[in-house]
Amino acid sequence: MVPELVRRLGVELGKSVVFQESNSETRVDVKESVRGQTIFIIQTIPRDVNTAIMELLVMAYALKTSCAKNIIGVIPYFPYSKQCKMRKRGSIVCKLLASMLAKAGLTHIITMDLHQKEIQGFFSFPVDNLRASPFLIQYIQEEIPDYRNAIIVAKSPAAAKRAQSYAERLRLGLAVIHGEAQCSESDMADGRHSPPCVRNTTGHTGLELPSGKQQAPFPGIELPIMMAKEKPPITVVGDVGGRIAIIVDDIIDDVGDFVAAAEILKERGAYKIYIMATHGLLSADAPRLIEESAIDEVVVTNTVPHEVQKLQCPKIKTVDVSMILAEAIRRIHNGESMAYLFRNIAVDD
Repeated sequence: MVPELVRRLGVELGKSVVFQESNSETRVDVKESVRGQTIFIIQTIPRDVNTAIMELLVMAYALKTSCAKNIIGVIPYFPYSKQCKMRKRGSIVCKLLASMLAKAGLTHIITMDLHQKEIQGFFSFPVDNLRASPFLIQYIQEEIPDYRNAIIVAKSPAAAKRAQSYAERLRLGLAVIHGEAQCSESDMADGRHSPPCVRNTTGHTGLELPSGKQQAPFPGIELPIMMAKEKPPITVVGDVGGRIAIIVDDIIDDVGDFVAAAEILKERGAYKIYIMATHGLLSADAPRLIEESAIDEVVVTNTVPHEVQKLQCPKIKTVDVSMILAEAIRRIHNGESMAYLFRNIAVDD
């Protein structure tokens, strides 16, 4: 990503050194004056996420203390974006990271396809959330033969809005897979069953006191019994028989859900299956699982480095989105409007 941005902008990288000392502490040395200048820090998150975050924080703070005028972070994939909601007794780590970046000195962020649009509200400074959908749609139109016979698929009801946006712009049908187990979104994860609901079999709604007496219930109040959710059998809403199935999402990391969705679509008659995602994290043994699955092709952008995964699995293809990031940098530097980069972009992309 970085070489492409530098080439498109026609500039040279600033002179700085980032390294880890023998005790694993991150150190940053800025080798030129940045006083009164607007600085762009490009951080494409590699495999070691926490080290990358620390490098970004230390670099931003080094530029802040060197009197840089504006410090703008170019972070195509924003880490910890899935931890943007309260889960049981956990924490909203994404908001913590936003506060840390602001404290370190960042004044602006350029990113792409945040996991939830509401994440922008965590920041106390401007956030430009660019979209990769135009590039992925162009890939579908140019690289998938007979794409007019395709159908856009959401692998869960939660992804239906994004899939609908793709389907409307491509003038294609829409299908939704319903009933797939989503552990990260389950009730057990968000604490709705903590403490567990206890049904009083005697029919009395009062509270038992240590002395054996019962406290009278609140007058006129009877709490409803919390019914546990049950996942229905997996079904596909929409006809995929004899069609090309294109599953769209923002992140593909643990590919188990995608592999299961591909098998279901094959059973329903889809003869080719594509996965379209912005951020190809592809952790652990994801390349091997993709290679052994019914998936024909996985298309991701270069927001996250994935050269090793491509060598392990020839089904993984890359779409270059450095063009829009470079244009965003140029427009911010020149004080131009960013509206051009959001033309014909749907809210649900």
